[in-house]
Amino acid sequence: MKRKIETHLLAWKDKGSGRLPLIINGARQVGKTYILRKFGEEQFQNVVYVNLETNYTVASYFGDNISPEKLLRYLEVSTGEKIIAGETLIIFDEIQSCERALTSLKYFCEETPEFHVVAAGSLLGVAINRKQYSFPVGKVETLTLYPFDFEEYLWARGKELLCEEIRHAYETMEALPKALHQEAIELYREYLIVGGMPACINAFLDQRSFLDVSSVQNEILDNYIADMVKYASNTESVKIRACYNSIPAQLAKENKKFQYKVVRKGGTAAIFGASIEWLNLAGVILKCHRLNEAFEPISVYADLSAFKIYMADIGLLVMKSGISAQTILSGEGNLFMGAVTENYVAQQLAAKGYPLYYWESKSTAELDFVLQKENRIIGIEVKKGEHVRSRSLSVFVDAYKPAYSIRFSLKNFGEKDGLRSVPLYAVFCI
Repeated sequence: MKRKIETHLLAWKDKGSGRLPLIINGARQVGKTYILRKFGEEQFQNVVYVNLETNYTVASYFGDNISPEKLLRYLEVSTGEKIIAGETLIIFDEIQSCERALTSLKYFCEETPEFHVVAAGSLLGVAINRKQYSFPVGKVETLTLYPFDFEEYLWARGKELLCEEIRHAYETMEALPKALHQEAIELYREYLIVGGMPACINAFLDQRSFLDVSSVQNEILDNYIADMVKYASNTESVKIRACYNSIPAQLAKENKKFQYKVVRKGGTAAIFGASIEWLNLAGVILKCHRLNEAFEPISVYADLSAFKIYMADIGLLVMKSGISAQTILSGEGNLFMGAVTENYVAQQLAAKGYPLYYWESKSTAELDFVLQKENRIIGIEVKKGEHVRSRSLSVFVDAYKPAYSIRFSLKNFGEKDGLRSVPLYAVFCI
């Protein structure tokens, strides 16, 4: 399966003398190991792969001297692979399981920069926050791998030409032919159910059965819960699970701002704040902060005490909420589909690298998302269907006079008076 991160990996490989060891972050089961091994097999003569969570022998090497020269010799003996600068890719998987391995990346950077070293960590952020690791600041480069966005899903479905047509329509703001528009909507609805987790996509492509997909999604959620137990105390894990389980109910509210009292009666930030941070660091949720103003740079106007939470994968939200595949595929009216659609857009924006913000005007108007592209501020409104009347976007435009605004819905492409109508299947074009 083709992933967009491959372009960044190639750029890293070819950096030459300025290259640093690379860390790939991301939630468990988003495809980090697969893409790194694929990258190694396609771009290098050989690959030295070590999972530090399961290979206790190699992990023990880091308990002593972490000189790169010594570690390289040990790795050659352990794996039976000759390590040659420029020809071998060294992969340290689940590096959060071995604190000294993380520290060793500093010395690979300083003493042996000619070697290609990459590390992956499913819960690296959690481990660093929990154990206060000595993170090699300034000595590593980092990338984040998210679940498949919708364009990557279309690639997996063999729809590259459809992607090209969607991108062209976005650039010109000319409507797609009705047949292509309808095909893209049907694939979008399919994606809402399958989601972007590689194992779920594989299961669907294999049998074309949504039942197979839901069983894989349940397994992924079980693994997330196992991580909560493993990387948190018993008391903390109970709170983390309660926060995670509350997400569908949080999104079902008219005011989607995260409320601790929804998690548990009497809940407060003091009780559950750390649990939200754990989920955020683990990459299994997306946090969207409120903006009280929408000026450049928008990050300085964020209210960190007010936020929404989305699940990092739309398929997991759909499965966890219990909304039926029939409801989604039929396009019939359903109140919760508004929350599903908003979560989908949040996932696509996060995959593009946009920090997530929403805007609120003294509790009188609320806009779903606000982005900053270079020095431009863009207001984004999300609608689940073709009915697009809304007051909030007009209030935002009157207040901040953006160069243009975007309304995502099921309507075809078009533009009028600075408002761009963009189909939901084209979020990846932003």
